[in-house]
Amino acid sequence: MNLLHESRLTLRLAVPLMIGQLSQMLMGVVDTLMVGHLGVNDLAALTFANSLFHIPFVFGIGLLTGVSVFTSNSRGADDAAGVRGSCRHGLYLAVALGILLFGLAWIVSLNLHSFGQPEDVAGRAQGFFRILMASVIPGLASIALKNHADALNRPWPPFWIFLGGVALNVVLNWVMINGNLGCPVLGFEGAAWATLISRVAILVAMIFWLTNAKGLREWVPYRWFRMPRFADLGRLLSIGLPASFQMLCEVSAFSLAGLIMGRFGPTAMAAHQIAITMAATAFMIPLGLSMALTVRIGEADGAGETQRLRPIAVSGWWLGAGYSVIAALLLFMFGKWVASLFIDAPEVISLAGSLLMIVGFFQLFDSLQVASAAMLRGMRDARMPALMGFASYWLVGLPVGAGLAFGLKLGAIGVWWGLAAGLFVAMITLGPRLWKCTRPPSSVG
Repeated sequence: MNLLHESRLTLRLAVPLMIGQLSQMLMGVVDTLMVGHLGVNDLAALTFANSLFHIPFVFGIGLLTGVSVFTSNSRGADDAAGVRGSCRHGLYLAVALGILLFGLAWIVSLNLHSFGQPEDVAGRAQGFFRILMASVIPGLASIALKNHADALNRPWPPFWIFLGGVALNVVLNWVMINGNLGCPVLGFEGAAWATLISRVAILVAMIFWLTNAKGLREWVPYRWFRMPRFADLGRLLSIGLPASFQMLCEVSAFSLAGLIMGRFGPTAMAAHQIAITMAATAFMIPLGLSMALTVRIGEADGAGETQRLRPIAVSGWWLGAGYSVIAALLLFMFGKWVASLFIDAPEVISLAGSLLMIVGFFQLFDSLQVASAAMLRGMRDARMPALMGFASYWLVGLPVGAGLAFGLKLGAIGVWWGLAAGLFVAMITLGPRLWKCTRPPSSVG
C-alpha cells in the first residue's frame, strides 16, 4: 500500500512533466517539417545548426537541475528563504550561462566551414545558428523557472505556458517563413526568429505567473534583482556541473554513434536518424518521470523523512519498468511500420526496423538508469553518478559498439548494441548505489 501511495503521488506530478517533454519535441519536428518544404539545402543547414545547438543547450539544462534539487530540499525543510534563493540564483545562473554560450556561438559561427560541411550549407546556417543561440538565453531562464515551479508541485501552469509557446512557434513559422499576414518572407531564418520570439514569450509568461499566482508569494523572490550570494551559486553548480557532465556523456555517445554511421553509407545514416528520433521520443516519458522523482525524493530528504526514500525509489523503478514494457512491445510490433512513415525506401525501412528492435530491448535499461540518476541527484549525490555515466557510455558502450560494428562486421546494428550495453551498465551501477543511499536508518550497521 505504501508503494501504491507513493506511485500515485509521483504520477500526479509526473504526468504534466511527461506530456510537457513530449510537447517540446514538437518544436523541432515542426521546424523540420516546415523548413523541409523549402528545399534540401535549407533542411541540411537546419540539421547542421541544430546539431551545433543541441550539445550546449543540453549542458545548460543539466546545469539547471540543481534548481529542482535545492528548491525541493528547502521546501521539504519549510525553508521559504532557501526556496526563494534557489529560484533567484537559478535565474542568474541561466541568464549568465545563456549569454556566455551565445558569445561563444558567435565566435564559432565565424568558422562554420571548418566543420567540413558544404559551403552552401555552412553559409545558410550562419544567420540561423546565431539567432537560435540567442534563444538559449530566454530558453534556459524559462527552464530554471519551470524547474522551480515543478519542485513546488505546481507543474500544470508551466505545462500550459510551454505548450502555448509551441503553438506560438507554429504560427510564427507560418507567418515568417512564408511571409504571411504582411510579414516579409524570411525563409529559412524565419524559423529561428519564431523560436526566439516564442522562448521570450514563454519567459515573460512564466515570470508573470510566478509573481501573481495565489499561494506562491512566499516561495517566489520578493525582489528578483539582488546581489547574488556566491555560496548559493556554488551549491547549484555542485549539483549542476556533474549532472551536465553525466547528460553530456550519454548525449555525446549517441551523437558519436551518428558520426560512425557515416562509415556504413547513406542507408545506415537514414536508418539511424529514424531510430534516434524514435528513441528520443520514447525517452521523453521516463525523462518526465525522472524529473518528478527528483522533486519527490528531494523534498522527502529535505524534510528528514528518510523512511519514505526507499518506497519512493522502488515505486519510481516500478513505474519506469511498467512504461518500458509497453514501449518495448509497441516498438517490437510496429517498428517497421513507423519507419515506413519517414521514408519510402525498403532497405532503409528494413534496417531501421532492426534498429528499433534494439531500441525496444533497451527501454528497461534506459528507464531505470535515468530514474536512478535523477533520484540520486535529488539526494545531492551527483559526482559519482557522473563518473559512472562516463564509464558506462565511453568506456563500455562506444568500445563495445565499435568492436561489434567493425570487429564482428555487424555494422550499424553493432553500434546500437553497443549503446544498449552502455545503458545496461549505467542501470546496474546506478541502481545499487540508489538502493544503498535510500537504506532506512534502522537497517544501517
